[in-house]
Amino acid sequence: MRIRRVAILIDGGFFIKRLSKLVSPDQCDSAAAVANSARKLCKRHVQRLTGERFNIEHSRWLDHVYRLFYYDAHPFDEIAHHPISNLQIQFAKTPEANFRNDLFTELRKARKFALRLGHVTKEDGWHIKDSQITKKLLRTREWLPVLDAAVAQARTGQPPAALTTEQADQLAKIAEVWRSLTPDHLRLGLRQKGVDMRIGLDISTLTLKKQVDTIILVTGDSDFVPAAKLARREGVEFLLDPLWQQVKDDLHEHVDGVVSAFKQPGAPASGAEDPDDAATHVAPQNVPPQSPPPAG
Repeated sequence: MRIRRVAILIDGGFFIKRLSKLVSPDQCDSAAAVANSARKLCKRHVQRLTGERFNIEHSRWLDHVYRLFYYDAHPFDEIAHHPISNLQIQFAKTPEANFRNDLFTELRKARKFALRLGHVTKEDGWHIKDSQITKKLLRTREWLPVLDAAVAQARTGQPPAALTTEQADQLAKIAEVWRSLTPDHLRLGLRQKGVDMRIGLDISTLTLKKQVDTIILVTGDSDFVPAAKLARREGVEFLLDPLWQQVKDDLHEHVDGVVSAFKQPGAPASGAEDPDDAATHVAPQNVPPQSPPPAG
């Protein structure tokens, strides 16, 4: 039997955002479950490449694996004050930070997994997550002349001018939007650093050192086109798993295939006892649009 040399590179932030759309809740509701889902994804990809039957009791799929890389960033660990609640937030103790740290611990214990961790920095201040709320709040600007007139009249001791019914209704709607704004509507402007660079460097190193013959990249990001082109020029089979998210044409052009280890969202269940343990699905090149992951 031919022993392949396979490396699987998982963009962790992308993987976590897409996972809940592809598996049952019990396979993504804890750090241990997410780590197991990452391992399951890798196992299915390798079994498809080697032609091994799925879920056989004594699978030797790891014999074909050079390394399973998982890329993410250390959780943000600074302290900030929320502008609405005025409470101090210790980001290192948030549920998200605890989940990420627990996930990294689980992956460190998994055979053949290697963590590549960047860092998170604060780029700017607080932002409103919902663009619709932002648009509604920006309409307050239309009322600046009315507010200016009210301030001027108050300073001169004159009674405020009466509003029309339409003006009063519009102003009430704006006030209601401000009152509906809660602490959960805001997020701090954070940005991952060093993750994409680590993925690109590893693709180049694996290729130029002839450490693998196949690379599977789990991401939906087209920033890796130069690295994919380098790998293919050097004779490495380069496959992409976008987890059923739509992929830009330039990324399609520079990979050897688009495959998915999980069942497509909305697809009918197979006859397998566990639908998620069915054979790996091959994604067509014209993948239908899926809901984009939330901004992060």
